[in-house]
Amino acid sequence: MKYFSARLSLWSLVCAAAVAFATGSQASEVNLYSHRHYEIDKQIFADFTAATGIKVNVVQASADQLIERLKAEGDNSPADVLFTVDAGRLERAKAANLLQPVTSPVIDKTVPADLRDPDRHWHAVTARARVIIYSKERVKPSELSTYEDLADPKWKGRLLVTSSGSVYNQSLLASIIEANGRDAALGWARGVASNLARAPQGGDRAQAQAISAGLADVAIVNTYYIGLLRTSKTAKDRDAGNAVAVFFPNQDGRGAHINVSGIGVTRSAKNKDNAIKFIEYLISPEAQARFSENNHEYPLTLDVNASPVLKDFGAFKADRSAVTKLGPRNSEAVETFNTAGWP
Repeated sequence: MKYFSARLSLWSLVCAAAVAFATGSQASEVNLYSHRHYEIDKQIFADFTAATGIKVNVVQASADQLIERLKAEGDNSPADVLFTVDAGRLERAKAANLLQPVTSPVIDKTVPADLRDPDRHWHAVTARARVIIYSKERVKPSELSTYEDLADPKWKGRLLVTSSGSVYNQSLLASIIEANGRDAALGWARGVASNLARAPQGGDRAQAQAISAGLADVAIVNTYYIGLLRTSKTAKDRDAGNAVAVFFPNQDGRGAHINVSGIGVTRSAKNKDNAIKFIEYLISPEAQARFSENNHEYPLTLDVNASPVLKDFGAFKADRSAVTKLGPRNSEAVETFNTAGWP
């Protein structure tokens, strides 16, 4: 398998792919464009090849690079499958006519209807919740309740979150627009921006590390980053992960926001049958368990017993109904962030 760094320019990626796929489509291969960058993915792909004899050729880059590349390549694209994070990005690929509808008895049975595109252009493979984390020393869980409550002035100077450019924040805001309307979402975004302990910097792990260092008390992050911190080989990371606890908001209402890592068969796929087999393998119980145990993502069942880390987080009610709305609401979310002045 050939892996290419997301740091390559788009032109470099095109040149590299020409080499990777120079032999053309073969009955024994599937060509994957992937935004994901996890070691467990490589292991699962290798196991798929061992089980089926189908080689997985991988090009890695950012979701935006891959989507633009698929547009440029058109029907001549060698890609059979697009695998990326965030339902909004998958919806963008669908809207650009880069994906085709796919169905199979296994996919239809395994992927819940609310975790896939209604037209079956993309399907979730794993899920992640975007939640509130809090200092075990300085915050009581009874002080927490909803995402909306984070706009309350009581959190002024105590809250951290990544920038409005984060697709995870854009999807969270899209879910709030879906639930409460644009005006209420704008008020929320303004309130959160005014409560920040510092200007957004770093990713989700950096927010947990800052709470551990005493710079703030609460933050909004994806659950799997806490799992990665707690199981890190670095003591400082483990300390940061264990200094915070996970709180699932809105449990008396719509539930905690979830997003997906999902997959779609490209419009240009030359190896469609192999692509479907590949998707079916990724959603198999064995692969789902490995995604959960190694990367702390939720399986499609949202089963908290899938890994010790998820079990420690506890069971929760998820806002499943909003997942397919995240893409259509993305542009509203971006505009709302800009109006609110969220950095």
